[in-house]
Amino acid sequence: MAFSANTIFLFTLLVLIVVPTTSQSCNLYRFSKNINYASCQDLPVLESSLHWNYHPTSGVVDVAFNKANAKDSTWVAWAINPTSKGMLGSQSLVAVHKSNGIIKAYTSPITSYATMLQEGNLSFSVYSLSASYTNGRIIIVASFQLPSNKTVVNHAWQEGVVSDDGTLRPHSFSPSNLRSYGTIDFISSKVSKATKDVNSRNMLRNVHGILNTVSWGIMMPIGVILGRYLKVFDGLGGTWFHLHRACQSLAFLIAIAGFGSGLYIGNHYGVHHAPHRCIGITLMCLASAQVCVAVFLRPKKNHKYRLFWNIFHYIVGYTTIALAIWNVLKGFDILDAHNRWKKKYLGIIISLAVIAVILEVITWIWVCHKKRTKNSQIHATIGQQQP
Repeated sequence: MAFSANTIFLFTLLVLIVVPTTSQSCNLYRFSKNINYASCQDLPVLESSLHWNYHPTSGVVDVAFNKANAKDSTWVAWAINPTSKGMLGSQSLVAVHKSNGIIKAYTSPITSYATMLQEGNLSFSVYSLSASYTNGRIIIVASFQLPSNKTVVNHAWQEGVVSDDGTLRPHSFSPSNLRSYGTIDFISSKVSKATKDVNSRNMLRNVHGILNTVSWGIMMPIGVILGRYLKVFDGLGGTWFHLHRACQSLAFLIAIAGFGSGLYIGNHYGVHHAPHRCIGITLMCLASAQVCVAVFLRPKKNHKYRLFWNIFHYIVGYTTIALAIWNVLKGFDILDAHNRWKKKYLGIIISLAVIAVILEVITWIWVCHKKRTKNSQIHATIGQQQP
């Protein structure tokens, strides 16, 4: 009985110690120079917290954004958006910590999805701004005038990497980075999390990835294999052509849906990645040209322009496949997909490549056999015709 009582006592004591520590960790942090903040909230992602004092008579907010476990060559930003929940219009406080230990704080208005967080004035007054790096934490301290004296505002926070030349690289598109926004009430200290929009965005990006992986990354290479290696077998007749056309047509239709989902994600959620986007547009242009030329401009086999048509068809086709595979792999990197999914896709591509090599060998053996058989028949016919 005594053992049970002691156990219950120790468990209760542990709960009393641990619960306040985990639920109110921002209250435990002590700033230098005896700076105190009346309110604070642990932000749900990116190991960050926000501390502030609100002055109702003047509408001024003293704020400290605290990012834990910050590495060298890192940038962090905290922003409020007075006009909407999106990225455009956000007014950000930025801190850049370089590998040489220098840290710089500045303001940056976000006016474009392709922003590089250039320095500029915000739409409201900022009275003081500084940044520091201490024990793996980047802390941005500022005082600013709330726009239109609104006490409930949309806010967002991010982190990214600084390249060797000092350029700020885009932030990751991991689930944590995509959930780093919400609303904050400077009076009630209520902070809302991003939920519905994030779930919709995650679902859309997964759909985008699946559609493009299946169409560009798998079906189109299979269609090329069907067209390349089945037509040499005489017994199949025109079956190879119908299989090739059906596979590529279905892949193209799925690719259109994947392309449209990518445009929607970029325009609606502000998710942009320039190389991936440019290659995607290039692929759609190449595939559209390939379809138009194949359907409407394909000459007869014995036409004098058929050779040029074949050259165009092969060059555009193989270029599209190469760019498509590269872009699918790039998409896995952008989405921070688990390595097993990328490895599975690489396994599929390697398997298709092995199949293509085997079929290439079989095709050449078959073609050489047909030529030898044909030559033998010609020689036999000539021998029979001679007296």
